Amino acid sequence: MNGAIEYDSGTELIVVTVEGRVATIRLNRPDKLNAVTQAMSDALVELVQRINDDPAVRAVVYTGTGRAFSAGSDIHTLDRYETPWAFRNRRDYCDALRALRKPVVAAVNGFALGGGLETALTCDIRIAARTATFAAPEIKLGWIGGGGMSALLANSIGASNAALMLMTGDPIDAERALAWGLVSEIAEPESVVARAQEIAATIASRPPIAAETAKANLRAAYNLPLDQAIGYERELQGIAFATEDAAEGRAAFAERRPGDFHGR
Repeated sequence: MNGAIEYDSGTELIVVTVEGRVATIRLNRPDKLNAVTQAMSDALVELVQRINDDPAVRAVVYTGTGRAFSAGSDIHTLDRYETPWAFRNRRDYCDALRALRKPVVAAVNGFALGGGLETALTCDIRIAARTATFAAPEIKLGWIGGGGMSALLANSIGASNAALMLMTGDPIDAERALAWGLVSEIAEPESVVARAQEIAATIASRPPIAAETAKANLRAAYNLPLDQAIGYERELQGIAFATEDAAEGRAAFAERRPGDFHGR
């Protein structure tokens, strides 16, 4: 990436670069299919807080190194928790991503399995490599996902398709993921990250308060009854309309020029 600046993640297993106003987070454990350890989860929690507080970053791309997006939690480390309660209360990587206020585009470059699928579902927009594979295989090991798998899948692909994935644990390919609405686009493997970065750069060019408000509003739309969702949207619209960026947007429209937005 020309002109990219490395952003310290606190671990070599997570590589972060910032180019323009887009941060690219790349899991960097290819020999383990980017399976996430607790130390990596802890690093993601801290990293998300830094990105939220960094006005220079307006959008995020999330991806993996090698042939996997992520295989989810590192199963070999799960027995290290002293009790199931300690496992339940761990700092979780899906929770970390959900805490990101900035829009997130997933570049699903390969296997998205278990918690890796949950991670992709947690992102706002998903672009898949043609060779990507998606699965919720936890049932084959005697448990179910706990990072939002059922709710996010059902919202994304419908109850019947979600049940098929959750109850069989069998994988689907990128073409089926596209047909079911799990992903927005398919790209060639060598260009999937670039396409995700292109989308993120477009989002980053928009007024940042409006972009973050749109993300918050979409999340509310999933959780509120229709009348309340519309009422919440109206309140958020009023907040965004009152910003300096909105005034700049109206002025730029009237003057037929690009807007210059500063997140105020």
